[in-house]
Amino acid sequence: MTVTDDVLLVHGGTPLEGEIRVRGAKNLVPKAMVAALLGSAPSRLRNVPDIRDVRVVRGLLQLHGVTVRPGEEPGELVMDPSHVESANVADIDAHAGSSRIPILFCGPLLHRLGHAFIPGLGGCDIGGRPIDFHFEVLRQFGATIEKREGGQYLEAPQRLRGTKIQLPYPSVGATEQVLLTAVLAEGVTELSNAAVEPEIEDLICVLQKMGAIIAMDTDRTIRVTGVDSLGGYDHSALSDRLEAASWASAALATEGNIYVRGAQQRSMMTFLNTYRKVGGAFEIDDEGIRFWHPGGSLNAIALETDVHPGFQTDWQQPLVVALTQAAGLSIVHETVYESRLGFTSALNQMGAHIQLYRECLGGSHCRFGQRNFLHSAVVSGPTKLQGADLVIPDLRGGFSYLIAALAAQGTSRVHGIDLINRGYENFMDKLVELGAKVELPGRATL
Repeated sequence: MTVTDDVLLVHGGTPLEGEIRVRGAKNLVPKAMVAALLGSAPSRLRNVPDIRDVRVVRGLLQLHGVTVRPGEEPGELVMDPSHVESANVADIDAHAGSSRIPILFCGPLLHRLGHAFIPGLGGCDIGGRPIDFHFEVLRQFGATIEKREGGQYLEAPQRLRGTKIQLPYPSVGATEQVLLTAVLAEGVTELSNAAVEPEIEDLICVLQKMGAIIAMDTDRTIRVTGVDSLGGYDHSALSDRLEAASWASAALATEGNIYVRGAQQRSMMTFLNTYRKVGGAFEIDDEGIRFWHPGGSLNAIALETDVHPGFQTDWQQPLVVALTQAAGLSIVHETVYESRLGFTSALNQMGAHIQLYRECLGGSHCRFGQRNFLHSAVVSGPTKLQGADLVIPDLRGGFSYLIAALAAQGTSRVHGIDLINRGYENFMDKLVELGAKVELPGRATL
């Protein structure tokens, strides 16, 4: 089913029950596709979800001369970078605003072509994710950068050189930028305070399969010894732990029972602990994880987001919807993105009681302390949610609105659902499979 309309009617109050499948992680697959640019031979990537970010990267690869075709099995892509070439600036610019992924093309294109053009970038509006640091990193490798109309033009007059980089914060995007640039740079690159998310480890696995030399230390230090050339890879992407957690939260909020095929315990251990504390139940087998509401009252908790191995910021928004149904006061301290709690205003319109604070309501180190950001929340529950008109603000917030609408009594009109396609494969089909009563205006109930 292809979603063409951007509005969804949700008739809430029905528990979600059934089975859905999650495929490769949104936060890994597009980056692994970019990595194929670095190789001298074709690469094969399996477990690829059909999401917008994948289509954007596929288009950008093809613009630069990479042949991309489906593999022999569903969810498989074969990418041949044998004839990488410069792309038309206007064609690249057509992708501006649709994704932040293009910034990661810099290193590979500098290695392959000696230059790159990166258009303006889009992505979810959840707080500052400055790209200046990406460009500063590339300068340290030896690139020159010139601002031009519509974007940035980069050149590498000579082979890029390894360098020492200290991240002020363990940013996933900055870590990916360093990895994709360092593998073919001359000499050794040492990255301190790196992100160590499972998706970063999987990207390192991809690069190692291509011939890279990358060592991860226990103190968030990554050392990359540059090599002269890389080959292709054959890799099955790790499953999307963020999507799996979203469906788990949907099961809890709607008092449902959802088997998430493809969900993996190892990458979700922190979430599973919190899910159990809230009162959710789960059962793990070799194929996936079943999540359900066991009945009775949910428990209020204190929660702080953090970089891996802490509680992921992308898990927070869907779980907050479930916390509106917990007995007592839950405290949520967001330490990763300063604007990620903005979505709660719509939940309050639906009947939730959520108060935001500028203070750090938790003991974890926080970049936003003493600054004017509403980044802590107190959730008072349980409260009955009522259907409402909702406008999706970002990817995870958008899915959270869907969960709230599904849990609410009455009908909600959810605007901007196309944004959910960025990270949730076939989410409309999955909703139908789980028994949700949803309707595209002008059509029959799905």
